[in-house]
Amino acid sequence: MQEKLITRRKMNIPEIKQNRKRFNKRAFISMGMFVSGLGLPISGVMNHFLAYDTKTIERHAWMSVHNILGLLFIIFAILHIIYNWNALIKYVTKMSKQFISKEAFAAIL
Repeated sequence: MQEKLITRRKMNIPEIKQNRKRFNKRAFISMGMFVSGLGLPISGVMNHFLAYDTKTIERHAWMSVHNILGLLFIIFAILHIIYNWNALIKYVTKMSKQFISKEAFAAIL
């Protein structure tokens, strides 16, 4: 029975190598933060326009969208800081080596 089975190597068919890229978590988190950050002002403006409507379904929907996008933005921002922690630390240490005058430091505060 094993003689009847023909493998790819015996048939000289080249094997297809799958070059699957791994899921890029940093890019996903950055894009999630970007998209939710774009949606927040839009839903906020719609909430502002519907502020004087009393308990309509449309107002409730926009408020829900705004709240969900705000929550997603916070979650993605925290994850963004976690996944980019090493780059953030390198940036801060590089910037701390540069000289900042006392006047510039006082102006920042």
